[in-house]
Amino acid sequence: MARFEKYTKKIKNVVIVYRPGRKDALDKAQELAQWLADKKIKVLSHPKRRFKVNKRLAPVVKSPGILDLVIVLGGDGTYLEAVRMLDGRSAPIVGVNMGSLGFLTENRVDDMYQVIDMALSGKMELRPRSMLQLKLKKGTQIQKSMIALNDAVLERGSRSHLIYVQVDCDNQMVKQLKADGLIVSSPTGSTAYNLAAGGPICHPEVSALLVTPVCPHSLTNRPLVFPDNRKLCVRLVKGAQKASLTIDGKTVAEITDKHHITIEKHKKGHFVLKTPSHNYFNLLNEKLSFSQRNADIS
Repeated sequence: MARFEKYTKKIKNVVIVYRPGRKDALDKAQELAQWLADKKIKVLSHPKRRFKVNKRLAPVVKSPGILDLVIVLGGDGTYLEAVRMLDGRSAPIVGVNMGSLGFLTENRVDDMYQVIDMALSGKMELRPRSMLQLKLKKGTQIQKSMIALNDAVLERGSRSHLIYVQVDCDNQMVKQLKADGLIVSSPTGSTAYNLAAGGPICHPEVSALLVTPVCPHSLTNRPLVFPDNRKLCVRLVKGAQKASLTIDGKTVAEITDKHHITIEKHKKGHFVLKTPSHNYFNLLNEKLSFSQRNADIS
């Protein structure tokens, strides 16, 4: 059984990121902020998700590098927004589910103070999660450099035609395929769009990159698993087609055959705090009914 390091760093600076548009999430953020402030912990807010502490607006995070802990109150979309805010910094995240599925934010609201108190007391385990480093290039010029916790998706969007995509691994062509899209995901992202598109569930501790076509035109185009010490490259095969590039659910660019996207494991990765009793397979059962038997099976 794997042994994980306890997160024993003294927590001085905390940011709370809550789900927007939900009054209960805002109320819970303010309640939690006051609880932390009473413990002499500095509480900061996401630039676009403000709340009050000590009857004043909490200061905004200006330098994510000073953070000791990130607390997310929401669903998986809120969690991914917190990851974007960190921009590759290594502050660990505790997720409290105030969304729908809540695969990344697995702790219940009723357990929030107990879990956060464990984090403050150095009793939570630091679980590493690999991330993706992506570079959007046009020729030799890098146009965007991005980080993803879950996945990168190249898709046709609202256009009626399939896109024709080429996948390379370490400068060797792997395949060309026609499909609605292509997903490159981390093990953490394997239970997101990758799973819905028929890709494999991958334990988050596995060192892998997953490549899954979305509605491929040929039945022979199946999901692929690559070791994460390889560099992948995805491009549109020459033609008039265009596609959208989406990173962790957020569309970031329109792609033509003049672009290519390199994808590899991020050097630093991501950290999430878990209770010592955390069991990944229990999470699969709870959120995805992983081991549930069909009613008609005796």
